[in-house]
Amino acid sequence: MTAHALPTATILGYPRIGRDRELKRAVEAYWKGAIDQVELRRRAAALRAVTRARLVELGLSAAGGAVPESFSFYDQVLDATLALGAIPARFGNIAGNDLDVYFTLARGNADHQPLEMTKWFDTNYHFSVPEISEHTPFEAHPASLVEQVREALEEGVETRPVIVGPVTYLLLAKAADDAAPGFTPISRLAEVVAVYADLLDALAAAGASWVQFDEPALVSDSVPGDRAATLALVEQAYTQLGKVSNRPRILLATPYGNAADALVALGNLPIEAVHADLVRGSLPTAAIADGSFASAFAGKQFVAGVVDGRNIWRTDLRAAFEKAAAVQRAGVDTVVGTSNNLQHVPHDVAAEVQLDARLKSWLAFADQKVEQTVILAKGLTEGAAAIEAEFAAVDRVLADRASAPGVRIDAIRARTGAVTDADRSRASEDVRRVAQGALGIPDLATTTIGSFPQTTEIRQARASYVRGEIDGAAYNEFLRSEIATVVKLQEEIGLDVLVHGEAERNDMVQYFAEHLDGFSVTENGWVQSYGTRATRPSILWGDVSRPAPITVAWSSYAQSLTDHFVKGMLTGPVTILAWSFVRDDQSLADTANQVALALRDEIDDLVEAGIKIVQVDEPALRELLPLDADRQAEYLDWSVGSFRLATAGAAPDIQIHTHLCYSEFGEIIDAVDGLDADVTSIEAARSRMDVVVPLGDHGYSRGIGPGVYDIHSPRVPSIAEQTELLRIAAAHIPGKQLWVNPDCGLKTRGYDETVASLSNLVAAAKAVRGASRERAH
Repeated sequence: MTAHALPTATILGYPRIGRDRELKRAVEAYWKGAIDQVELRRRAAALRAVTRARLVELGLSAAGGAVPESFSFYDQVLDATLALGAIPARFGNIAGNDLDVYFTLARGNADHQPLEMTKWFDTNYHFSVPEISEHTPFEAHPASLVEQVREALEEGVETRPVIVGPVTYLLLAKAADDAAPGFTPISRLAEVVAVYADLLDALAAAGASWVQFDEPALVSDSVPGDRAATLALVEQAYTQLGKVSNRPRILLATPYGNAADALVALGNLPIEAVHADLVRGSLPTAAIADGSFASAFAGKQFVAGVVDGRNIWRTDLRAAFEKAAAVQRAGVDTVVGTSNNLQHVPHDVAAEVQLDARLKSWLAFADQKVEQTVILAKGLTEGAAAIEAEFAAVDRVLADRASAPGVRIDAIRARTGAVTDADRSRASEDVRRVAQGALGIPDLATTTIGSFPQTTEIRQARASYVRGEIDGAAYNEFLRSEIATVVKLQEEIGLDVLVHGEAERNDMVQYFAEHLDGFSVTENGWVQSYGTRATRPSILWGDVSRPAPITVAWSSYAQSLTDHFVKGMLTGPVTILAWSFVRDDQSLADTANQVALALRDEIDDLVEAGIKIVQVDEPALRELLPLDADRQAEYLDWSVGSFRLATAGAAPDIQIHTHLCYSEFGEIIDAVDGLDADVTSIEAARSRMDVVVPLGDHGYSRGIGPGVYDIHSPRVPSIAEQTELLRIAAAHIPGKQLWVNPDCGLKTRGYDETVASLSNLVAAAKAVRGASRERAH
């Protein structure tokens, strides 16, 4: 085992998609057959080399494992699945190279449904859920990890591979279809730890001096078992890994929450370093006071995660320094780090040439956060006086941000302050059901979630408009033509309730941010959502209001083209917050209420324009649920309340829809009910309708549309497949409540697959609707 320690500054990971989304372009070119595997791997290696060089340039040491190796072609949990050889039996007949197997697990193909996706703790990142049974084989496949270590050493950089830890991996896994009743993946921990030991051996042989294992399950109350049980599993696993005779040093990381109660136990493990998120978490003050913290970390290192890796505001350096200095004063060898992997923030604020200069001075993207860790490490090494100039510069920025115009607007705060419980309450469900009966919508009504494919032509027209190559009149005419085409297509397919397709929208949050005061948007602020899908989170920096209607013209135009109902499409307040970088100088609840009132005004105008159905999407409702159980009730109260504030002004005959996706709905079923939406559509295809069981058991009484078509895969689900899923749903939910829809919007899909899949969806609805009528007679 190597003897050298971590340098005084490090980060837990870095954005892997590339500054210009190079990885996205390379992977998608491979999927299309435009490049081969050799070229894909060459481009990936080039991107990794650029990343390492940049991190060293920003001040991280090239030696000692300060630079993390956190690259992934698609998803870090999927990487762990391949490294463990844990391929589910249902994929056993896949042909092709390792990358073909990898991408089939992620995306599926004509013969295989992909792995289920869900959110990575309380982030907007999606991971591929492992499927484990008592029969799943485990065997070390370290080639990819070894390759990256060796190529880095050839470049003169001693990197630290980053791997999802064994306990978190198994607690996030689901029992495979071939598992025995009652089987739990975590029951195979000892076997998996043995394979991790083999991976450590291979990495040591390749020259790795450090390895990082991420164990965020330690800070979450949303994984199976309680935290004491999770800590016991971690102690079991790392006691064994610490005994591996030939291994790199181990950094055990606990990002995304508070690990304070576990830190002494983690320090006592036979490993070399422990990380704690000190932005969302805290230090164990009692253990520091009685000396047990210092005793546990004697001869070891503590990585103080004091630089926020989840948001983009400049770090309060004085406050962050004090947290790290408190550890150092306790007599512990302290390394300054980030709270979590920087994959959740964009690359570099310097790339934002169009952003307001004043706002830009308040921000720190990944590169700036690396620089901040280096500055703070210098302060720990040389004393606070050595970085007093940096402290003073940030003090000025924080003061400027607090006093800037638009940050606080009295009229907006007066309006939110006047909100009462009555403003969050609609007419009773029975009254609404009668009033909406006049709409004449059939049982098992078919619809989509909102967006239709964003074609190359749409993106080119938008870019031409932004560059000034076409004027507003020409662009609007193009969009009206696109809307007319989408409306006609839906009529031809036979859908019951239509949408306008959202051709005018670049993103479901950014579009609203561009039309609301208090927001700004970026040019290059890309953040990975899943696989090759990246979004540009907007920046919510000030008090929010709506200066003018946003969607009314497009929705009312679409409605004028058809006798079918066309849904007005809005993004809900919680999702707008979750998928933006939100101001951190007031509570999320207060900010959500401001956004909700802006949306309430929009709904009023949609209804005034003749729209009878309005969908307010909240796919991020479960995403923001705090990892600490004792904070969840407060969150659910304000998040549900903000949705109701946005929608409660609608009259009883206006049907309010919402959409939720990629969540463990059983945990928040009361909150879903509390939204009081007339119809809720939910992701369900990949999980094969798991969600309908808790909904049925709960006695959910309003409309529900469990998705029968997984839009995150390019495969076209057959009529038989969608019929089967719909029949499972109908066994738990009465037909009069059921809606039939895809899992999510169709923005990322192509038209050929969309038309085929939706045609099959309509046919499946007709088959199940017909069978239901026969049973009724």
